[in-house]
Amino acid sequence: MSTPRLNQELVLEAALRVPDGAGGYDESWSGLGTLWGEVSPRSGRLTGGEEVTLSSYSHKITVRAAPMGASNRPVPGQRFVQGTRVFRIDAVTEETSRGLYLICQCQEEVAV
Repeated sequence: MSTPRLNQELVLEAALRVPDGAGGYDESWSGLGTLWGEVSPRSGRLTGGEEVTLSSYSHKITVRAAPMGASNRPVPGQRFVQGTRVFRIDAVTEETSRGLYLICQCQEEVAV
């Protein structure tokens, strides 16, 4: 595999649950830091939401590896934000046995 071009600035965010005072919670997102990555589009499809049609795209995002448990290591359930684009992280794995990079399988949804 060739060396990835980590030229895209991505903000890694984690979900925070905040009590809403009525027994439930509100979800907000907190930035954990900025990572540089390579964003590679994979495939897309059109899906019907309840009130809007969504275009869903899968992406492979490559970032530098970080040790397990480190705050800068992405995990499923977090997301990357790049301007107005939001990439939900579905899976994370090491790129090779050398462990230099992480591959994040992500989804981006856009209302059409």
